[in-house]
Amino acid sequence: MDETLLLATLVFIIPMCFSPGPNNVLCAAHGSQHGFRATLTLISGMAVGWSALGLFVGGATVFIENNQEFFEILTYVGAGYIAYLSYKIATSNSLEDGSIEEERLGFSTGVAIQFVNGKAWIHFLVLMTTFGSLFGTGFSGKAMLVIMNVVFGLPAVMTWAAFGTVLRRAFTTPRSATLLNRGMGVSLFAVALWIVIPPDYYSILLG
Repeated sequence: MDETLLLATLVFIIPMCFSPGPNNVLCAAHGSQHGFRATLTLISGMAVGWSALGLFVGGATVFIENNQEFFEILTYVGAGYIAYLSYKIATSNSLEDGSIEEERLGFSTGVAIQFVNGKAWIHFLVLMTTFGSLFGTGFSGKAMLVIMNVVFGLPAVMTWAAFGTVLRRAFTTPRSATLLNRGMGVSLFAVALWIVIPPDYYSILLG
């Protein structure tokens, strides 16, 4: 494998995996409420959904490129779903309340959020169209890119979940735990807004 090609691919993948986004912020929020171990089920669902989405996009690149309205629909559906999750987190009970066990997000949520995340679709579309052919034609090249994403994506979401767990240990009283839940919920809602607000709008705000 060409080292320059590998480096260019990693330069694209690694920042995308570790930067704030729906998966990372959700794992931080879930880790802050339920701890690191309880978030592993959610993370495993994310890994499966992420891999399945990557392979699907790799095989349907032409169709997706020719149906841009598909992205618009996914963007709003995904933002709505993420906003719903942010509400659940922000209004969840304190850590001492036993009912919080029922509010854990599981494997299916981890899978589902990948398919309604328009940013994830765009990520894989750019990856497959820009680097896919350079890794070889057919399934093997696409699979290699998906594997590379999982290799760096899993440590990324686990790091964010661990960060949330550290916050959980710092906010031990019911009042502070409630404030933490509110803060994490607001952070996730901000991600939902970031998904739907056009990039040009940020340029206007920044002057």
